Amino acid sequence: QVQLVESGGGLVQAGGSLRLSCAASGRMFSRYVMGWFRQAPGKEREFVAAISWSGLSTYYTDSVKGRFTISRDNAKNTVYLQMNSLKPEDTADYYCAANARGGLSNDVYTSHYDYDYWGQGTQVTVSS
Repeated sequence: QVQLVESGGGLVQAGGSLRLSCAASGRMFSRYVMGWFRQAPGKEREFVAAISWSGLSTYYTDSVKGRFTISRDNAKNTVYLQMNSLKPEDTADYYCAANARGGLSNDVYTSHYDYDYWGQGTQVTVSS
């Protein structure tokens, strides 16, 4: 069982920045593909960003490209989401997720069906 705990959410003005962190339990974190998703009130959960086990591959949804950066520190079992130039439409609960199926490819995944474990979420509110 893998436990994921997000932190770093909060209230920020438009144009501001936040860094989300997701700490994972377990000794196999370095083999997990990690992703960030978000869910705004009344909307479906959507993919935000993903990173391969090695960190060599990343992928972003179009609306955050150039503003958000996903990274990981395998020594700390932690994945990060640096969010810059925040917009009110970024307001949502943000969830990190882990694909713990192993493998050595640098694939990343954008579908929530490809993730096995989820954190409890952290709220991000961007005021205009």
